[in-house]
Amino acid sequence: MLVNADLPHTLRDASRSDTLPIVDPDQIDLVVRKLHSGGIVAIPTDTVYGVAALATSAEAVRALQHLKGRDVDQPIAVLIDSVVALAAHLEDPTALDGVVGFWPGALTAIVRARADGSLPAPVVSASGTIGVRKPDDVHARAVIRECGGLLAVTSANRHGDAPATSAQEVAATFGMGLMILDGGPRPGGLASTVVDLSGERPRVLREGQVTAADLGIEEP
Repeated sequence: MLVNADLPHTLRDASRSDTLPIVDPDQIDLVVRKLHSGGIVAIPTDTVYGVAALATSAEAVRALQHLKGRDVDQPIAVLIDSVVALAAHLEDPTALDGVVGFWPGALTAIVRARADGSLPAPVVSASGTIGVRKPDDVHARAVIRECGGLLAVTSANRHGDAPATSAQEVAATFGMGLMILDGGPRPGGLASTVVDLSGERPRVLREGQVTAADLGIEEP
């Protein structure tokens, strides 16, 4: 793990102030430390950049909402590295078994969370569900893995604006007070498919790259 003396001169200078740098993938440990301290960071995903916080920390999730300017009741998705890490937070630990074959990739699954408060609102919605996805990006998953296997993540933009597709766009939106992991330009493109697995039968709420037919779901 890097210590302050190991950092390049420009990063050492930044670490002495309130300005946090855009960091390269070989400095993921800096991003992980920021998250473990309750901070907010920006990370690349397989589509756009996202802003992330520890999913298990109500205080960090509130800070994430404030940064985005989101309504307090608007759900925040969970990005995972492994279903195993999430299973303890689910009402049914097997709820995701039918979709894991589509991960990593552009599929978000909505499942019921345990009612024990282990994940705070709005990671858990008012109806007791969470939206889960495993991103197809090695840098994102490396950060998620080092943070216990799950993070609360929402697109890196002010509420209502287009998501950022580069680290520079993130910095232009939020300023250099936000630590940003630079994963290069992101492709943007089609939003992920959203499938609701929380009811009696699965329902596709938004169809993207993964279709209802791919999932074996008959449209009503």
